[in-house]
Parts: sequence; C-alpha cells; structure tokens
Amino acid sequence: MDVGPRLKAWKPRSNHQMVVCIHHSTDFEVHRNWLAITHSLPISQWYYEATSEWTLDYPPFFAWFEYILSHVAKYFDQEMLNVRNLNYSSSRTLLFQRFSVIFMDVLFVYAVHECCKCIDGKKVGKELTEKPKFILSVLLMWNFGLLIVDHIHFQYNGFLFGLMLLSIARLFQKRHMEGAFFFAVLLHFKHIYLYVAPAYGVYLLRSYCFTANKPDGSVRWNSFSFVRVISLGLVVFLVSALSLGPFLALNQLPQVFSRLFPFKRGLCHAYWAPNFWALYNALDKVLSVIGLKLKFLDPNNIPKASMTSGLVQQFQHTVLPSVTPLTTLICTLIAILPSIFCLWFKPQGPRGFLRCLTLCALSSFMFGWHVHEKAILLAILPMRKEKPLFNWMETFYLLGLGPLEVCCEFVFPFTSWKVKYPFLPLLLTSVYCAVGITYAWFKLYVSVLIDPPVGKTKKQ
Repeated sequence: MDVGPRLKAWKPRSNHQMVVCIHHSTDFEVHRNWLAITHSLPISQWYYEATSEWTLDYPPFFAWFEYILSHVAKYFDQEMLNVRNLNYSSSRTLLFQRFSVIFMDVLFVYAVHECCKCIDGKKVGKELTEKPKFILSVLLMWNFGLLIVDHIHFQYNGFLFGLMLLSIARLFQKRHMEGAFFFAVLLHFKHIYLYVAPAYGVYLLRSYCFTANKPDGSVRWNSFSFVRVISLGLVVFLVSALSLGPFLALNQLPQVFSRLFPFKRGLCHAYWAPNFWALYNALDKVLSVIGLKLKFLDPNNIPKASMTSGLVQQFQHTVLPSVTPLTTLICTLIAILPSIFCLWFKPQGPRGFLRCLTLCALSSFMFGWHVHEKAILLAILPMRKEKPLFNWMETFYLLGLGPLEVCCEFVFPFTSWKVKYPFLPLLLTSVYCAVGITYAWFKLYVSVLIDPPVGKTKKQ
C-alpha cells in the first residue's frame, strides 16, 4: 500500500506530532546522506564519497548501522537513498528518521533498567519519589539534553548512551568481560567515547586483571592474571578486527582515520562548547577590544574572521597565542591524569570508576579540540549525586540563566549592538555556562582527591 498521499495530506494535531513531522535540522540531512552512501555505494567508497559536505565521519560500526537502516528506509522513500539528492526531504523520509531514533531507544531503556538493578535497595523510602531506583530511572530516561539532541534536533545518541550505560552496569555487576565487550563495540560506533577509555582501561586492569588487594587497599602485585589480560585483549582485538578489518584489507585505514579525526575543523565548534577555550576566546576578544581602544593594536593587522567570529574553520587568535591540536591533547592528558592515578592508588570500587569516568569526560570536554556542546552529555549521564543537589550559590548561578537568556533572545535584538556585535549573545551564553562547568569540574576533582580509599573508609 502506498502511504505517500496519506502522509502528504496528513496534518499534525499535537505539538509532539509537529516535532516528529515538521522540525528539520542539519543532522537530518547528515544521516540521510549516510543512508544514501552506505546503501548505494560499495564499501570501498564509503569513506571517500564527498558529493555532500556531510561526509561519513563515524567509525565503521555506525556505517554498517546506517546500511541496515537503509534497507528499511527503502520501503518508505527510495529517493532518500540517492547520493545525488542533496538536502532531500519528504514526509515519509522525515517520518522514517524520527521513528528510527525512537525505536533504537529501546536499548537505552534496557540499559537504564540494568543500571537500576545495581543500586542498593536497602535504604528505600516509603514514597515512590524517595526510592533511589525510581530517581535514577527518571534522571536518565527524562534527561532533557538527550531529548533535545535526539528527538527535537536529530541524532542517535540514545542507543549509543545505552551501550555505555550497559557496559557500566556490567562492571558494577562484576561481569567485566561483558562490560569490556560493550565498550569496545561502542568505540567503533562513535569514537567520541575515547574520552573515557582511560577510565575503562585502568579500572579493568586494577579490578579484573589484579585479583586481590592488600588490607590497606593497595594492589597485591603477585595476584596479576595473564589469562585475564589476554582475554580482555582478545575481546578488544576481535571487535576491532571486525570493524576495521575490511578497510585494512582495502588499504584504506589512513583515509578512515582522516575522516574520524579532522583536525582542520578548528579549535571551537560554530556554537562554542562552554569549556576552557570559550573562556580563552572571550579573553582574547576582550583584550583585542581594549587593545584597539588604547591603540596598542593595528586594526589592519586583525583578521576579519577570527577564533571569536563563530566560524568552524581554523583561525588565529588576535592577542593570545593560537592553540594547536597538540596543545589541547597535552592539556587534556594533564587534566585526566590525577583522576586516573586516584583510580589506581585510591581504589573505591565501581563508584570510584564512575567518578573517574565522569572526570575523564569532563576534562576532555574542558580542554578537547573542536568539542561540540552536546558532548557534555557524556559527563552528565553517568554522573550521580549523593548529597543535596545544590547549595545557595549554585542555585543562584542556575537562576541567572533565565535573565541571561531573556537579555540575549528578547533584549539584544532590539539594541544597536545587534549589527556591530552579532556574536555577543553566543559569547555571553558560552562564557556563563563555561564558568558553571569549570566550577563543577573543579568541585568533583576536589572530592575525588580528598576521599580515602575503600579499605581505609571501612577501617574507620
């Protein structure tokens, strides 16, 4: 039955239906193009195809995922699978894309269920809202950031985070091999999860490959198991071989990696992620304005499109030293190392692993190269709070977001600054949020550094 005419004539009757059938984001075209590439071209051309600017830049498992989806998509609208149909859109295409995201969220729901099983249910309140499992499920299932990115914008982060949560749950359940397997698979779906790979590597080595600890919590070196190390290595190798093997056989690994790590995109995304580099960019902008006012800088030597212009490409800072990919890598490693050392020398079990994972994600978000603002979800979803949610200062900061958005969205457009400083609202929003995230990163780090190991805690 051809449902096309019905879909074209159908009009949404609710806000949810309007979101599903009307809203159209850039990533909608990105994933439509990937469907077309994997469906209509041989594997040897997947990472070379460049008809669209939205080239395939995710690892092979995600490419195969798009390939499988494309064989369902052809029953909705065959035209969406034509590589030459750039910016193609139809009601049937949009409907398929939206419901494919909803369907894949089944994995996320299952992973949340598994995570809830890891919570100790001894301290349970009488009311439903006091039960830890209920609170965790609500915080994960109704995460507003994930809802916006996947179901209002358009992406498949839900099932990817499902894989991550499932791997975390398996580690809490001491099913280490399964946890390692799910994380290895996840890395070959989306390489952004490399940010938290150090936490997984150190925790598995410390808690699985070493089978015993001393009474003070330090590692017992003679308990090292070569069999377990080889088993973990074999899992990672087999998953990697399945993912990258075909491209290794085609001698295309350099091309694949050039797509996965495009360093020419520049330090910041067009919409600044609220991290350290947002503060760095803002300081550069302030210094350049002051320099021009005091005539310390020559206006002719200042590039028209700078790092603070909101563009994605590589540009030079005006006053401060420009930042290279190597600089961001060094800063990220330095920021991650203390949490990794704590995970090894101050073991706190799965709880310590989760905090280290969060710090790895936050540190990479703070200092990484070309970080997208949605990458903060990688730190938010695994994070859990055991103390009162906010103190008065944190509450005051969060309430400040309201006036800031009112000024940026409703007041600024009617000012004379709109033409002269069009980038100012984004700059203010990024800097304000960067202050809050920097504070959260620093506060979490302090708690990790001062908390005693599990052994000492029990002894006290």
